[in-house]
Amino acid sequence: MALSPTVSGALLGILGFAFYSVYDVGAKVLGWSYHPFQIIAMTSLFVLPMMMLYAMLDREPGSLRPNRPGLMALRCVMTVINFTGGVSTFTLLPMSEAYVILFSTPLMIALIAVPVLGEKLDGVRIVAVLLGLGGVIYALDPTTTSPGLGHACALVGSLAGAVNFVLVRKTGSVERMSVMLLWPQLTLLAVISATMPLYYQPMQLGDLGIGLGMALAYILGTMALLAAYRKAAAVVVAPMHYSQIVWGALGGALLFNEPQSSRIFLGAALVALAGVLVVTRQNRSAAKA
Repeated sequence: MALSPTVSGALLGILGFAFYSVYDVGAKVLGWSYHPFQIIAMTSLFVLPMMMLYAMLDREPGSLRPNRPGLMALRCVMTVINFTGGVSTFTLLPMSEAYVILFSTPLMIALIAVPVLGEKLDGVRIVAVLLGLGGVIYALDPTTTSPGLGHACALVGSLAGAVNFVLVRKTGSVERMSVMLLWPQLTLLAVISATMPLYYQPMQLGDLGIGLGMALAYILGTMALLAAYRKAAAVVVAPMHYSQIVWGALGGALLFNEPQSSRIFLGAALVALAGVLVVTRQNRSAAKA
């Protein structure tokens, strides 16, 4: 029996975020031996040829020159900050704890979209933002958890990811998909590669294999999510992001022997609920427009 577009979109969303979790696990494994910048440089080096192949096969009319170069440049900067913050987070924090902070991205998007996209911050979104903030605070329990570099990296990475996503929404209608994918990746590789004289150390063949696996997971995750958004509405696909707390908990417990607490899961559930409220509200607003 064929699956409906809604069910297919949801399953593809779960699959896509599962692949992204594989990337995160790889970053944590390699983080024991290598600087986060070297991990990013290596995986970007593997990802770039795949992106270039996609651009060569893309039949969408137009060139690889951005139509909005200023906004594309800002997206490139945000991509660098997002990747460096995200990969650094997973080398410094337990996976489930990192995801709780990273899950605040949709809430940041709701706030940033007000001045950038002209969206309204109504009562539902205000409640969602406050609920999500409460979830993060409850999960991390400031009375027992001292904020550190890992938490700062997660927060900065989430903020950069939120800005990046809002810029995608602002420019997506005037830029080719190849342009949207290729330029940030080129910039990321160029910037991070410039730091390699400071951080590079020879890598074992097995670690290079992990890097290749991370690159494949990133590409497959992106393809799965693109397919998901083509099949189902954003209100169906976006909440699948929160399935990563399950993958994070499993990976942390099985691979890294990280203890799991009920506070983490309850806090993540509150953040997830807040994110679903934001996405649902956005979907209704778009339907009325």
